[in-house]
Amino acid sequence: MNIDPITLGVIQSGLQQVCNEMDLAFVRSAFSPVIAEALDRSDGIYHLETGELIAQGELGLPVFVGTMQFTVQAVIERVERLKIALEPGDVFIVNDPYLGGTHLMDVKFVQPFFRDGQPWCWLANTGHWPDTGGMVPGGFSANATEVEQEGLRLPPVKLYKRGRLDDEILSIILSNIRIADQRIGDIKAQAAALATGEKRLAALLDRYGDATVAAAIAELKLRAARQMRERIASIPDGAYEGEAFVDSDGVVNQPLKIAMRITKSGQGDAARLVFDMSGSSPPCKGPMNSVIATTKSSIYLAVKHVFPEVAINAGTFEPLEIVEPEGTFLYARYPRPVSGCAAEVSQRIAEAVFAALGRAIPEQLFGAPAGTSGNLGVGGWDPKTGRAYVMYVISGGGYGGSPQGDGISNGCSTIGISKTTPIEIMEQLYPVRFEEYSLHEGSGGAGRHRGGFGVNYRIRLVRGDARVSMVMDHGRVGPPGAQGGAAGGVNKVTIVRDGREYVPEHLSKDQDIEIHEGDVISVSTPGGGGYGPAAERDPAARARDVALGYYRPADAERLFPAR
Repeated sequence: MNIDPITLGVIQSGLQQVCNEMDLAFVRSAFSPVIAEALDRSDGIYHLETGELIAQGELGLPVFVGTMQFTVQAVIERVERLKIALEPGDVFIVNDPYLGGTHLMDVKFVQPFFRDGQPWCWLANTGHWPDTGGMVPGGFSANATEVEQEGLRLPPVKLYKRGRLDDEILSIILSNIRIADQRIGDIKAQAAALATGEKRLAALLDRYGDATVAAAIAELKLRAARQMRERIASIPDGAYEGEAFVDSDGVVNQPLKIAMRITKSGQGDAARLVFDMSGSSPPCKGPMNSVIATTKSSIYLAVKHVFPEVAINAGTFEPLEIVEPEGTFLYARYPRPVSGCAAEVSQRIAEAVFAALGRAIPEQLFGAPAGTSGNLGVGGWDPKTGRAYVMYVISGGGYGGSPQGDGISNGCSTIGISKTTPIEIMEQLYPVRFEEYSLHEGSGGAGRHRGGFGVNYRIRLVRGDARVSMVMDHGRVGPPGAQGGAAGGVNKVTIVRDGREYVPEHLSKDQDIEIHEGDVISVSTPGGGGYGPAAERDPAARARDVALGYYRPADAERLFPAR
C-alpha cells in the first residue's frame, strides 16, 4: 500500500501522541514522587509478533526504548511456550532483570491491545517503584552479591485478568515490599496509562483504518533504518576503540573496565556499526553487572545521542550489530546482582561509545556528561506521622563541552529525562530538610568549551532514625574530556553522624548507613568533561566564569592558561 507523505507524517505523530498521553496519564495518577515528579517512567507501542518497538513517547526515558522491546519479547515467548490465552483486559507484570529488564525497581506492565476481538499489538510501560523489598530501603543495595538480596523478582504473570486485578498476586507483591499502601496507587496508575493508550490507539485506527496504520508502521520502520544508515555512512570505514570505567562494584574496590570497539563498514543499505565489548571486565561480585537488554539499550541510546534527528522505532536499531559480551560483567546471568546496571553501568557504556566515535567523527562528539543518576535511598520511620517511608533522590550533573559551546549544568542523566523531585515536595513528604541546593562550582572540566557543573545538595534528617544507601559513580575519576579537554569534577558523598564525617570506602557506593535526627547527608555530583584545549578558551568567557563565581580567580588562571 502506498501512503502519501502527509498521511504518513500524521500517523507517525499520532502514534507518538498516543504514547505521550499514556505518559501523562501515568504521571498525573502515580503516587510515588519518583514517577509523578521525577518522571522516571516510559510508555510505548510494540509489534504483536516480534515485540519490536513501534513508537515511544518523547516524554519517556531513552534507556527504556530498548529494554521494553526486550521485555515484550520475553512476554511473547512465555505466552507462546506456555500456551497462555490472551483476552481483552489482560495485563502482565514483570520486573525480572534477566527477561529483558533493567533492575528490579523498574516494573513493567505489558498488555495485549485488541482490535475486533483479535490481538493487534502490545502496549507496555515501565515505572520506577521506590521499593521492591530486598536488603535496603529503595533497592539500591551497594553490597548485594545475589539478586534475591535486591528485592522481589517477578516473571511475566497476569496481574490483571479480563480487566480485573488479581487480588492473590497483588497480595504476594504487597507482602514483600515496603510502603505497600503507596504501591497500589502506582499499580493503578500504570494500568490507567495502558487504558489511555487503548482508547487513543483505537481512535487513531478508527480514523485511518487498520490496514493504513499497519502499512504506515512498516514504512516508518524502513525509513528509520534508512535514516540511520545514512548517518552511519558519513563515518569513515574502520575500527575505533574507546573505554570507560566503573569506579567499583560496591564489594571489591577495583575499577571495572568497559572496552568498546566499534567497526564501521559499508555504504548505502550496507552501512552498519558493529559493537564489540568482549575485552571488558569479567562478571563482578557486586551489583554493577548489566543484563544484556540494558547493555544493548545503552548502545542504542548512545548512538541516538550522536544522531538525535533519526526517528525512533525498531528500524533505528537495525544497522547496529552488537556482539553479545558473554563472559563479561555486561552480560549478567542469574543470580548476579544488577541494581546498578540501568542507572550507572548503562551510562558508562554510553560513555565508551562516545569515546570510540569521538575518534571517528570528532566534530560531532563532546566531552563526557556526568554519567551518574546519583541514586540515593533514605528509609525509616517518621515519628510525626507514625508511618514508614522510602525517599529516593535522583540528581543531575554537568554535560560535556562540545564544538558548539559549554556544557549545560545540572542536566539529567545520559539515559533519561528524569529530574530531581522538587525539594519542597520531598520536605513535605519526608522528615528531611534541604539545607543546600547549589551548583557544584568548579566541577566543569576545563577546555575551549568547558563542561557544565554538577550540583551540591545537603539533607538533614529532622526526625527519627533512618538508613541511607547509595549507588552512584564517577567518584574515583571524573567524566573525561574530548579533543584535549580536561575531565570534569568527581562525585562526592559525605555523611555527618554525631558531628563526625563519614566518607564511604567506595566513595559513592554504600548501604545501610544508620543516621539519626540532626545527621546530614552531603552530595556533590560530577561536572561534564571539557572540549578542546583549555588554552584556547576565549578570555572573555573565562572572565565571565570568574565574575559569576564558577571558578575562583586562581583556579581559572591555573585551569585556563592565557594563550
